[in-house]
Amino acid sequence: MAILPIVTYNDPILLERTESVKENSDELQELIDDMFETMYNAAGVGLAAPQIGQKLQLFVMDADPMTEDSDQLDLGPMVMINPEIVSTGGELVGYEEGCLSIPEVRDEVRRPERVELKWLNREFEERQQEFTGWVSRVIQHEYDHLQGKLFLDHLSAFRRRLHRKKLSTIDAGDLPCNYPLVPRQT
Repeated sequence: MAILPIVTYNDPILLERTESVKENSDELQELIDDMFETMYNAAGVGLAAPQIGQKLQLFVMDADPMTEDSDQLDLGPMVMINPEIVSTGGELVGYEEGCLSIPEVRDEVRRPERVELKWLNREFEERQQEFTGWVSRVIQHEYDHLQGKLFLDHLSAFRRRLHRKKLSTIDAGDLPCNYPLVPRQT
């Protein structure tokens, strides 16, 4: 397994829609292993393929650290291939989010409390399930990456301007980080 560098928010790949994964392969399984290794190394709870420069409908997650003090069941590491949101619902809940591609930037994002997702698991078996709470939030955040959206896109123009200085530091490649980053090449 390898720890892969994570692209920063200003990389064009994070603004593009991803392409479906066509088949299971040894290369795909290796990529999944590398994504988990990268996510855990960066102390993240989710990582989407575009964040490591891959334009694939794929994300990995392990929201268990977020649910430790709640009544949610631990689901362990999960692989979501070609996910589709079937429905969302419930109250819009605001909570502070961050992103491994935008280190040191956090802000409140309002998301539906419930999401129903259809996806292929690591073995390419179709699954469909409803998720709530933290798991729902992580899924919606990572799914956004596959649609070319960042959590910043959910903020008002005013809230985005408040982060301008830190974003400029990321743009310049001057932000110290505990995991490998690949700033956009100019």
